[in-house]
Amino acid sequence: MLRSRFPAVFTLTLFALLIQGVGFVRAEDPPEKAKAKADSKRYLRISRDEKKQPLALETSVVRFVPRGNDRPGLQVDLVSAVHVGEKAYYDALNKRFDEYDVVLFELVAPTGTKIPKGGGQRRSLVSTIQTGMKDMLDLEFQLECIDYTKKHFVHADLTPDEFAKSMENKGESFWTIFMRLMTASMAQQASNPGQSTDLDLLMALFDRDRSLKLKRVMADQFTNMDIMMNALNGPDGSTLITERNKAALAVLEKEIEAGRKKIAIFYGGGHMADMQSRLIKEFDLKPTSEQWFEAWNLRAKK
Repeated sequence: MLRSRFPAVFTLTLFALLIQGVGFVRAEDPPEKAKAKADSKRYLRISRDEKKQPLALETSVVRFVPRGNDRPGLQVDLVSAVHVGEKAYYDALNKRFDEYDVVLFELVAPTGTKIPKGGGQRRSLVSTIQTGMKDMLDLEFQLECIDYTKKHFVHADLTPDEFAKSMENKGESFWTIFMRLMTASMAQQASNPGQSTDLDLLMALFDRDRSLKLKRVMADQFTNMDIMMNALNGPDGSTLITERNKAALAVLEKEIEAGRKKIAIFYGGGHMADMQSRLIKEFDLKPTSEQWFEAWNLRAKK
């Protein structure tokens, strides 16, 4: 039975990672800081009606402020994202971004890269898969909808050379990531046998409302990925999450030193648990509020 369910679990999880990103929190953190692990679902959830039917996949904006009074007016918002979503979702985020002094965004790209409106041409394997998924799910692609041309948007990620060097130093490759996913997906299915299976995927593919059913199956994967998070990072972290988060927060430190007060970090939802842990531990910030945005409409059509 486990073997029969494995292909769907692995495939859906891989797609989920490409669309959402992944996160990790160190288990050895003291209680207050280890609480970030319990808060991992603070950044992504499925809202449901009174009959437990899915309404929407939602992402959050969580605000952090200093614990003391030494940095008055500072606020750092973790703006969680999925990389394909409804157009209205990205429109709402574009409007929200106008409220900040600076928006730090993720993109493994050379220093000085400018993203034109509409996203420009994307030739990577990841972008090709993401584009295929957004068409299958009847959604829009983040790079095509978010306006990165605004002057207060600042790149806060690794360059391709830095990414490759970090993977080399850690002994990582896309093959090792693949193998970790395979192992973890089997463990995930064993710990949660009620999760989406190959039958769910097959039925969704042949349903008259294929995009809705696929979105529901994938949303279920998004909100049950704790095992995958830890597997991808391993005990020493990973380039995919840990090192990219470090790069983003190095830029954050520079922006704070430059006097910026209202700062957003716009990253995939899977990065946020680790981001939260680092903001608490390294920047002495605390979460104060959260606001939710509807990324995918999961309601059945009437």
